Amino acid sequence: MLFCEKTVVSGGLSKEEVRSTLFQVLDRLGKRCRVLAIPPDFTRLNSYAGPITEMVYDFYGHNLTDVMPALGTHVPMTDEQIRTMYGHIPLDRFRVHDWRNDVVTVGEVPSEFVKKVSEGRVDYSWPAQINKLLLDPTFDLILSIGQVVPHEVIGMANYNKNIFVGVGGSEGINKSHFIGATYGMERIMGRAKSPVRDVLEYASTHFTSNLPIVYIQTVLAKNYSTGEMELKGLFIGDDFECFQKAADLSLKTNFIMVEKPLKKCIVYLDPEEFKSTWLGNKSIYRTRMALADGAELIILAPALKEFGEDKTIDSLIRKYGYKGTDFILDATRRNKDLQDNLGASAHLIHGSSEGRFNITYCPGPGVSRKEIESVGFAWADIDTIKEKYHFTSLKDGWNRMPDGEEVYYISNPALGLWAHPSRFK
Repeated sequence: MLFCEKTVVSGGLSKEEVRSTLFQVLDRLGKRCRVLAIPPDFTRLNSYAGPITEMVYDFYGHNLTDVMPALGTHVPMTDEQIRTMYGHIPLDRFRVHDWRNDVVTVGEVPSEFVKKVSEGRVDYSWPAQINKLLLDPTFDLILSIGQVVPHEVIGMANYNKNIFVGVGGSEGINKSHFIGATYGMERIMGRAKSPVRDVLEYASTHFTSNLPIVYIQTVLAKNYSTGEMELKGLFIGDDFECFQKAADLSLKTNFIMVEKPLKKCIVYLDPEEFKSTWLGNKSIYRTRMALADGAELIILAPALKEFGEDKTIDSLIRKYGYKGTDFILDATRRNKDLQDNLGASAHLIHGSSEGRFNITYCPGPGVSRKEIESVGFAWADIDTIKEKYHFTSLKDGWNRMPDGEEVYYISNPALGLWAHPSRFK
């Protein structure tokens, strides 16, 4: 049932409009005595979920007893990050999701179903795992808050991904990522329906339909004239229909179709948001369908300090590197450490160009040239690249350099999906 849909064509929804709409919906839901909010973590700072979570607190007050950021495999947020993102919500309301230890398996999606939707690429059953806090029967409302945006693993982020991955368990996250990777990233990105989504829908229908979950979903787009993020849509509901409407808007606002394949693309990773290749490789995922064969993708990563945020995954990335699907699938068949961390295998597949284009990482002092090259990327000095391409004057989209070279610049790869029509079919 769709409770609310509010969109805007030009400009963005104001904070007053969002608050008014949100309060109307929450009032319509009736009195709630104990509420759990599940917003995204700091890696989704630009999702508008922080202000919405703060508004939820303003509405429910002490009845919003718990706020558990959907960390997935990410590191816990610091108090400073919590304050920056969620404003005046008391720190004692926040809970840390432990994806390895604090989860329960509420059901198994049959292997026959997984095999069918993945077109035979995998045939294991899938464990529907969620943080045990969600099963506390004293909660009479669970608000899943987040942004619908193109995503490399599932097609479109958010909705029940926020539950089964955001506050899911190690095995479920790993296996869901592997389903998406083996099916093919370029067949998934930008689509509301995908094999991974089918698996999560099965789990929602069969294992968590009794939970009082309502989804608050945003769609944002960057105004390239002002450089500001604008909230284009707010969708509040409890079913796939609501998510589909948000996904349709996201496809219109977050999808950038380029008129010709990109021969050279420069992507900037904001230091506040991107400190690992685990996150920073969005620069690869989100641009690959726009890149020409033989293209050069240059990634400016001033705050890069690690490959994986999780120590185990970081070590696996260092061990195996981003060397392509065939190499990683073979390594996964032969090595238990990858078999036990299929999410890492999926990530290593996602982060490879498969030899079709070249990837050059330009880190700050946190990661060395030797480290970058050891995982299969080329390295370049970030200051040299910034000077060569007049970084401070680059604008999003096409730029013509003084020597006549044409480059395409992206200031934040998390905000869209770029493609040429020849590759998005």
